[in-house]
Amino acid sequence: MNHIDIIAAALFALALVHTFAAKSFERIADRSQRHAGLFHLLGEIEIVFGLWAAVLIAVMAFVVGGAEALDYAESRQYTEPLFVFVIMVIAASRPILEAVHGLIGTVAKGAPVRTAVAHVWLCFALVPLIGSLITEPAAMTLAALMLAPLVFRPGIPEWKKYGALGVLFVNISIGGTLTSFAAPPVLMVAATWNWDSAFMVANFGWRAVVAVLINATALTLLLRPHLSDPSADGSNEVQAKVPAFVIAIHLAFLAAVVVSAHHPNIFVGIFLFFLGYTQAYARYQNPLILREGLLVGFFLAGLVILGGMQQWWLQPIVSSLEPTALFFGTLGLTAITDNAALTYLGSLIEGMSDHSKYMLVAGAVAGGGLTVIANAPNPAGVALLRDGFDDGAIGIGGLLLGALLPTAVAAIFFLI
Repeated sequence: MNHIDIIAAALFALALVHTFAAKSFERIADRSQRHAGLFHLLGEIEIVFGLWAAVLIAVMAFVVGGAEALDYAESRQYTEPLFVFVIMVIAASRPILEAVHGLIGTVAKGAPVRTAVAHVWLCFALVPLIGSLITEPAAMTLAALMLAPLVFRPGIPEWKKYGALGVLFVNISIGGTLTSFAAPPVLMVAATWNWDSAFMVANFGWRAVVAVLINATALTLLLRPHLSDPSADGSNEVQAKVPAFVIAIHLAFLAAVVVSAHHPNIFVGIFLFFLGYTQAYARYQNPLILREGLLVGFFLAGLVILGGMQQWWLQPIVSSLEPTALFFGTLGLTAITDNAALTYLGSLIEGMSDHSKYMLVAGAVAGGGLTVIANAPNPAGVALLRDGFDDGAIGIGGLLLGALLPTAVAAIFFLI
C-alpha cells in the first residue's frame, strides 16, 4: 500500500457518496437558476464513476507523473464496458424488441390470468432466465424496455416502482447463472476454476430458477391492481411490420456478439456492420439507444479504473473469511463494488476450497441487485427506467430497500 492507493480509495468512497446523492443533485437542479445544467450533469448516475475516474487519473498525473497515470489507464481491461454498450444497442433495436415482445405476448395470452398480469410476470421471470443465453446486459435491456410502459409509469406508487426495480435487478443477477458465460461474476472465475455450464446448472441453476419465480410472483401480485392491457402502449401502431428476415438478421448479430464477447476487436467490428445494416433498413428501425449505451459504458469504464486500485484492501477481506462468512461478506461488499471484481479477486487466491468458491460466487450474484454498481447490467436498467421515477432520477436508498426482500429470497436458496 502506498499514498496513491489511499488516494484511490478515498476517491472511490467519494464516488459512492456521489452515487447515493445523485437524486439530490436533480432536485437542486430543479431549483437552480444559473447552474441547473451542472447539477443535472452531477445528478446523472451514469457519469459518476467516469467523472471520479478522470479525477483519479488527473491526481495520479500530478502525484506520480503523467506517464505513469497514462500507463495505468491503458493497462485496464475495457472489454466489459464495450460489450455492455454494444449488446445494449443491439438488444434494444426494434426488430429484436418486437420478436421478444411477440413471444412474451403469445405466452401471456395463453395464461390463465389477465394478459397484463401474465405479461408483467414473464418480464420479471422469463426474461431474466433467458439472460443465461443472451447475457445479462441484453436481458436487462429487453426487460427494462418492455416494463417501462407497464410498471415504471405514472399511476403506480413510487415505493412499488422501487420494489419492481429491486426485483428486476436481483432476478437479472441470479437469472444469468444457468450458464458459465452470461453473468459477469461467473465469467470471471469459470475458466480458472473449470466451471462449465453443466456445473452451473447443477449447482446454481435450480436455486436461481426457484428464487426468480418466487420474486416475480410476489411482485406481480403486488402490482396486479395497477396493471393495464400491455397492448395499449401503442409503441408500434403506425409503423410497418418488421419482416421475419430482418428479425432473423438482428438475432444473428446478437448471437455473434454474444459468441465473441471475449474479443472486443471482433464484436466491435460486428457492431459496425450492424450500424450499417440498420441504416440500410431504416424503415424497420427505431432510433438506436446510443446515448444510453454510451453513458452506461462510461460508467463501467470509470468503475474499471477506480476499482482497479481497490485490490489492496478488498482481497485481504475476501481471503480471510470462512465459507459462510464469505457468502455474507461478499453479498455485503457487492453494495459498494462490482460483483465481478469481487469474484475476480477471489480467483486469484490460491488454495480456496470448492465450498468457498461456491459461497464466493453465490454471495456475489445474490447481492447483485443491491445498488447500481453491484452488477454490470444495473446501470443499463437505471439509464432506461429512470424517467419513470420522480424527478427523472432513481434514489439509491430506494433501490437498496426495494432489493432487500428479493435479495433475501436469493440468499436463502443459495444457502440451501
